[in-house]
Amino acid sequence: MQASQQHRSSVMASRLFPRVKEEVEPCSFPQFPAIDRSFCYTDSSHGSHFSVKNSHEPYCTLESSSACGSYRVYNSSSNGSPMSQQESQSNMSDLHHSPDNTYSSPISGSCITDDVSDLKGKLRELETVMLGPDCDIINSTISPEMDSWRLVTDAVSRRDLKQVLVSCAKAVSDNDLLTAQWLMDELRRMVSVSGEPIQRLGAYMLEGLVARLASSGSSIYKALRCKEPASAELLSYMHILYEVCPYFKFGYMSANGAIAEAMKDEDRVHIIDFQIGQGSQWITLIQAFAARPGGPPHIRITGIDDSTSAYARGGGLNIVAKRLSKLAALFKVPFEFNAAAMSGCEVQQEHLQVQPGEALAVNFAFMLHHMPDESVSTENHRDRLLRLVKSLSPKVVTLVEQESNTNTAPFFPRFRETLNYYTAMFESIDVTLPREHKERINVEQHCLARDVVNIIACEGPERVERHELMGKWRSRFRMAGFTPYPLSSLVNATIKTLLENYCDRYRLEERDGGLYLGWMNRDLVASCAWR
Repeated sequence: MQASQQHRSSVMASRLFPRVKEEVEPCSFPQFPAIDRSFCYTDSSHGSHFSVKNSHEPYCTLESSSACGSYRVYNSSSNGSPMSQQESQSNMSDLHHSPDNTYSSPISGSCITDDVSDLKGKLRELETVMLGPDCDIINSTISPEMDSWRLVTDAVSRRDLKQVLVSCAKAVSDNDLLTAQWLMDELRRMVSVSGEPIQRLGAYMLEGLVARLASSGSSIYKALRCKEPASAELLSYMHILYEVCPYFKFGYMSANGAIAEAMKDEDRVHIIDFQIGQGSQWITLIQAFAARPGGPPHIRITGIDDSTSAYARGGGLNIVAKRLSKLAALFKVPFEFNAAAMSGCEVQQEHLQVQPGEALAVNFAFMLHHMPDESVSTENHRDRLLRLVKSLSPKVVTLVEQESNTNTAPFFPRFRETLNYYTAMFESIDVTLPREHKERINVEQHCLARDVVNIIACEGPERVERHELMGKWRSRFRMAGFTPYPLSSLVNATIKTLLENYCDRYRLEERDGGLYLGWMNRDLVASCAWR
């Protein structure tokens, strides 16, 4: 009997992971919200402009042409703002603009001075007046605050982009508006959406800092969606990212492997997918079940997805139902689809239509971090969903999430965490996707930049990107009554084979009952299973 079960597992595994190089459908990436067309751009002779409808007072109390309810972005001929990159190809000619400004508003929009070097000179003059001509000697015993200021100015003079970003975020965190505005002006000269990985990421992180100071994070987050590409183009960008980085393949393969292992002897299988997207994750699993010795089981999939994902799909969940039904018929697998077009916050037990005699699997792939927890709402949908799923007595529950700590962390440590996490992400993209690739800017802007802006600029319910580390997820699952379900060695070996097709700087590590995929010394995605 044991030999027979091992044979069945081996046959299913060979179909579940037939070829790691096999092309995956261009719609497996987690979906993004749909367009909000109430925030749009208009072109001007100097670049791209969009108005932010914001009831908050401008953050700048001095007279400024960049009153923060309206954010103007300028671009050079080769790089610049992520929001204006494709909106205007004109070069800057206004004398108020810095010729080196590759990112944003004219320097005259500064809250402090039209000439940053003039500011530095004035600060030096002030230091000399206060401390005397021998201030360099006295500086050896100056306060920590002055020493910190010197470190900031040194970072600016060295053009240490990463350190200047951190210093600017610290100024924003401390409500030091003069320093923040000065550093933003400096950063606009240093970032570029077509430069090094840190320059590209810096452009989007600067965007988030500007939005945070303007108290318009949600508005800019929506404005970044205003020029949303057609659904076919968005799927193309998502597919490019899916192919050039193994993160999402890793997540889906590990989840499918755990489900296949748990269901190898079941006749009726019900899979509840809490963010089904295009449904492409289940194509290889259906094929694997079709090849099972003794015949395939009856499969029923309940697909849950917010209606905003319909834009990327080009329609409702009926598209997913038709697609998977057609595939199942081709492989002679009995199949049903139950559509639940709603947010995870709205899901109740009756929506899941669990029936007696079914072996239940639940899939949380890149989804739970969008659910507000106890720090956001007393309803705590993050833990509520886990308790609801546990009450259904599933055979296996799979979790795939970004390994990052941005949920309850205060702004400044959250900024640093985001900077470190996405630096690794952008570096890994840079290895595979050449900088001259015509779609690279679109991939990064439409698939990554909005998340970065949301994490940095937004708070409360408006901050929807709320990642947690695997240790925290483990605590939540245990509090809900789950116990770990070990991932099979076959799944681990197959993912290692997958990584052989990518750069050798990717690494896979198994620890504490989970699988971690990282870039160099930074974990980026984690996967585990529960029962």
